Amino acid sequence: MKFDSQKIEFHILQSFPVSCLNRDDVGSPKSCMIGGVTRARVSSQCWKRAVRLALHDLGIKTGIRTKRLETLLEKACVELSASPDAAKKAAETMAGVLSDDTLMFVSEHEVGKLAEAAKARDFNVDGKAFEKELKKLSKNVFDKSLDALDIALFGRMVAKAPVMNIEAASSFSHAISTHKVISDLDYFTAVDDYSDEDQTGSAHIGTSEFNAATYYRYVCLDLGQLASTLGNGDGTVEPGIIKQAAEAFIKALFIAVPGAKQHGEAAYRPWDYARVYLRKGQPLQASFETPVRADNGGGYLEPSKKALKSCLDNTEQSFGSLFRKQGCFEIDPASNSGYNIDSLISDVCGKIE
Repeated sequence: MKFDSQKIEFHILQSFPVSCLNRDDVGSPKSCMIGGVTRARVSSQCWKRAVRLALHDLGIKTGIRTKRLETLLEKACVELSASPDAAKKAAETMAGVLSDDTLMFVSEHEVGKLAEAAKARDFNVDGKAFEKELKKLSKNVFDKSLDALDIALFGRMVAKAPVMNIEAASSFSHAISTHKVISDLDYFTAVDDYSDEDQTGSAHIGTSEFNAATYYRYVCLDLGQLASTLGNGDGTVEPGIIKQAAEAFIKALFIAVPGAKQHGEAAYRPWDYARVYLRKGQPLQASFETPVRADNGGGYLEPSKKALKSCLDNTEQSFGSLFRKQGCFEIDPASNSGYNIDSLISDVCGKIE
């Protein structure tokens, strides 16, 4: 295949001030232990959701993650002139074949195609027959375009109907702080605006945890897998579709920030530094096993940049010809080079082949 083994790798440093980007089950910022010290952590699924929402904001039609597949199918059948009773029965049968009480990741296009399959049977859908034909249907049900690009990017597992499975084209590491982080507590109070004249003090007292950190994020986009999902089944893919998908993904990745507690902390920060590779071969991320220390009078960003560059340079050197680099690009606003996200997209997409 044309894009076989070709990947775009993102090594990103992003500093956030007071924030709680991703909370655990008790509302504390997520953390982990690396190199013998506690690090701040933002889970991969948290940032994936932020990217999905960013894709939608950029005008890319995204998939639907829902437990209400039967409702979607029923509505689609009614739109194809099925009677309410026939639509309900057909939808119930199809949804039963595909999923139980689980979240299903589907696109509007797929729902429409499944409803068309029901219409071809006059909405008299037999569960066992439909299950047998699903393999043939599944080859034509996924739209080979940027419609529901997030399904192609993040994959899908359908336990009851494995023929609907889609391998994810992207891989996200958990974002980790490059340095030791200890969470702190915000003590807050709230005043009752409608209280008795003799009432003084606060009506509510509480605490919430936060931290501040410079995060290392690793993301890999497998263009070969993306082409396989969006391709025509014969090793070919529509001209330009992979470049369009890569451009949309890079833009979404750049602007995506987890939404937790943003109204109270407004922790919106762009990339502070990124090295992006276009290459073939095994994906490779940095570990930051040794935590960086803050510069005297400075912060963690500059020593993090230094450590990341050193790690990536050493990795490239050790892999030799197996590194298979096709392009390397850096976004570093502090350098005042004028190189920005538009430059990156142009350079990366210009080398995709």
